Amino acid sequence: MSQMPMISCPLKQTNEIDWVSPLKAHIRQAYGDDPDRYTEECNTLNRLRQDMRGAGKDSAAGRDLLYRYYGQLELLDLRFPVDENHIKISFTWLDAFTHIPISQYSLAYEKASIIFNISAVLSCHAANQNRFDDAGLKTAYHSFQAAAGMFTYINENFLHAPSTDLSRDTVKTLISIMLAQGQEVFLQKQIADDKKVGLLAKLAGQASYLYGQALEGILENVQKGVFDKLWVQVSQVKFHYSSSLAQYYQALADDDANAHGMAIARLLAAEVDGRDALRIAAAFPSSVSPHSNLNSDTGANLTDASRKHLANVQERLAVFNKDNDFIYHQIIPAETTLSVIPKLPAAKAIPVSELYQGQDIQRIIGPDIFQKLVPMSVTESASLYDEEKAKLIRAEAEDVETANGEMAASLDYLKLPESLNVLKGGMDKEPSVDEGFRAWCAELAGHEPFGKAFEQLSADKSSINGLLEKCTKQLDMEESICEKMRSKYGADWTQQPSSRLTSTLWSDIQSYRGAIEEASNSDTQLLNTARQHESDFDEMRSAGETDEADVLYQRAMHKVGASRSKGKNGVASPTSPPEGSLLDDDYGEGGTTVADQIAKVEDLLKRLYLIKRDRMQVLKDLKEKAQGDDISNVLILNKKSIANHESQLFQAELEKYRPHQNRLLQGKHKQTALMKELTKAYGDLLQDKRVRSEQLRYENFTKQRNSVATKYKRVFQAFNSLIDGLMRAQSFYTEMRDTVESLEKNVETFVSNRRAEGAQLLGQIERDKANYSGGQADRERDRLRELMERMSTDPSSSPTKPNTPWPPPLSRPLQSHDPYPNKSPAPPSSSYYAKPSPNPSIAPPRSPVGLPRINPQSVPNGAHGGRVSEAGGMPSTNDPYNPMVYPFQSPLSPPPAGQGVYYHNHMQASHQAYPQQAYSLNGQYPHQGYVPPPPPPGPPPSTQMSFGNPDAPHPSGPAGYAYHPPARQHGGPSTQREQHDPWAGINAWK
Repeated sequence: MSQMPMISCPLKQTNEIDWVSPLKAHIRQAYGDDPDRYTEECNTLNRLRQDMRGAGKDSAAGRDLLYRYYGQLELLDLRFPVDENHIKISFTWLDAFTHIPISQYSLAYEKASIIFNISAVLSCHAANQNRFDDAGLKTAYHSFQAAAGMFTYINENFLHAPSTDLSRDTVKTLISIMLAQGQEVFLQKQIADDKKVGLLAKLAGQASYLYGQALEGILENVQKGVFDKLWVQVSQVKFHYSSSLAQYYQALADDDANAHGMAIARLLAAEVDGRDALRIAAAFPSSVSPHSNLNSDTGANLTDASRKHLANVQERLAVFNKDNDFIYHQIIPAETTLSVIPKLPAAKAIPVSELYQGQDIQRIIGPDIFQKLVPMSVTESASLYDEEKAKLIRAEAEDVETANGEMAASLDYLKLPESLNVLKGGMDKEPSVDEGFRAWCAELAGHEPFGKAFEQLSADKSSINGLLEKCTKQLDMEESICEKMRSKYGADWTQQPSSRLTSTLWSDIQSYRGAIEEASNSDTQLLNTARQHESDFDEMRSAGETDEADVLYQRAMHKVGASRSKGKNGVASPTSPPEGSLLDDDYGEGGTTVADQIAKVEDLLKRLYLIKRDRMQVLKDLKEKAQGDDISNVLILNKKSIANHESQLFQAELEKYRPHQNRLLQGKHKQTALMKELTKAYGDLLQDKRVRSEQLRYENFTKQRNSVATKYKRVFQAFNSLIDGLMRAQSFYTEMRDTVESLEKNVETFVSNRRAEGAQLLGQIERDKANYSGGQADRERDRLRELMERMSTDPSSSPTKPNTPWPPPLSRPLQSHDPYPNKSPAPPSSSYYAKPSPNPSIAPPRSPVGLPRINPQSVPNGAHGGRVSEAGGMPSTNDPYNPMVYPFQSPLSPPPAGQGVYYHNHMQASHQAYPQQAYSLNGQYPHQGYVPPPPPPGPPPSTQMSFGNPDAPHPSGPAGYAYHPPARQHGGPSTQREQHDPWAGINAWK
């Protein structure tokens, strides 16, 4: 069975292009990303275009291929500006009707061409359906409307079409053709369903009207050479055919309405249109042009359908005329007087958004190929949206926190739910042990008493004080011996007083004793604290070791009066019987029991806790939903439409959180209502006298419990303070011991060095006395005169010196080295002899320590006129007195290794230990500011002193000094005593 042929639009053809290279170049330039990461995406887009070129023109698969490519182009346009100024890709498409190639760099041209082909495929798909089948009818009806919708989208969104097929007039005509054919298909369906003739007449009238509009546009485009002229014939046939159908079905409707004359008139009009349709169809050529997109049997099908319809009209006209002639005798009006048949549109253009209504359009388009590339503007918009989300979450979280705080404060004010335990008889149970108390007892378990620690501190303190006392005695003894020697020898004893050198050591000893005294006071305080809490420490330690903290806690509670046997008035009553619970009290048949009131309060509390739990869960769900909310794709899809409208889009997106906000708000209102109800119910419960008495009892119990907790907390804090104090005391005494031991070493070093220095000085004094016994007065007088002349400002005015022999030049020794190898925290850093001695008396000349001893037998005539130097050279006896001639050497040296060493060995050790402090004999002067010593005063001593044997060993004296005593000229007990006692002179002086 043949069916009425349909007009379909031909497809546009295109050439092959390359998407890969331009897109990669733009990714590198605009996004600063590695284009090789997007090779697969670029190739995918390229394959989609290749597949689109081979899409079938009459299948749903071809439609889907075209739509998938178009959807990806829309997503691509949001990230890549494809035009002649940015990404230049030449899109070449052939006109669907004229076949003229048109090229442009605009992506809009590519998209418009794709949409045109989608419309063309839809029209071809509809035209090739079998409309004798219901499914075919429905598919054709939907496809014609969808094609009209796609053509409408082109006219509305793509202006200034570069080709004829995309021009507004051409597309408008195509829309009319698609809608007319869709109306025709719907009419065919209604005729098959045997609908009312009045409805069919209206539908046919609308089809005739649409074909009339399409015919005008077709004629215009045929004249322009756009459409094939066969489209004109098909449209004319369908126009007359639809008009004839409209008159035919309206005639049937008039006949049913007893308008028999009018029915005959309409049948006559239908016959005229039917004859015109048949005439035009009969003239349709047997062969059609391939550009017309029509089948070769189009003319035969048109002729067949027109002939059948004309036969039906003529048959029905004969019947109506016969009935009117014999029965109705109604006047047949003229055709021009017939009323216009109403029109009923049944076809409309389907928008692009509804093209795949009821289907998963995302499945057809596929995922966004370049979804990893997010434009900067989209990122900024997404950040603004995240901030809006954060504001919403913060506001809701603050509301939840406020609601929880209000509930906690209200319950704390009412002392709920703790007070309910009292009302239900919780006071009749043993008071539970505080967990903090149990932990304190466990902390004290295993700790030994503090007695041993304090004994150790006392021992350390005594040891340190002993060291300090030892240092004090050593310094006192050294100073005493030095002063005794000074008293005996007077100005000859040039050793610097110890008080100037030991000031730092004495200061350290004094400060250390002060620190020990302060530490002793702290130890006393710690000891008092330990004695004060000793019994409590023992109890808690025992409870922790035996795991009987609860026993100790119960005993403490009983001591403060928190016994189970307390009466209701709060006074202990050991003989009073156990109390009954308030739940057992009944107010009579007409009143509400305490148990019922307590149950009501508990129910309200339970409902409050449920509201809080639900509120926290809703807030958690809200945060999780907001955390996973990413609208980047939405922003990309609406990138062009949301300009200056971001706030509206954000508000629309935030509406998804409205249900959570409403639930939180409802929970807050419910909490407020329940809190009011709970306050009232609990207030009514507390109005009872017995309840108030029980509440007073609970308050007393709470005070007693707090008293016990406070006491043992104070004990535990005292224990921790003791531990900390003892640890600090032990650390202090350990450090102090190290410091005092260092001080002890410094004192020993100082005393040892002073002893060695004194031994050298004492030996020198004895030798000088023996050396200068003859002619001392004259020499001293001449030396004084020479010294005064040398001190004159005019060196040329000095008189000629006499050739009087002089003793070796004297100098006051200087010391620049530190005699202490180990320093205390503040040891003396200055030298013993850094400054001249403040003694106002004129000291006798002394040979510097370290010079070789002068043999008296080597001096001619008994006078010491020559000066011997280890460095070589003997100055002339006629030279003026010059104290700088002899090398300067510090009198100090490390303590002697033994007390029986020889004096010359000690001098050699001094030279080896301090070579850098010796001055040369070539006239070099010591440091600036050096003051030579004055000449010795008074007459020579009455006793001639001589040097003893330097090779004979001598024992050391009581002070530990070792020296070489001079030989006595007279034998006797004194001589024997001095040989064994180097301090014999001091003993005689005493």
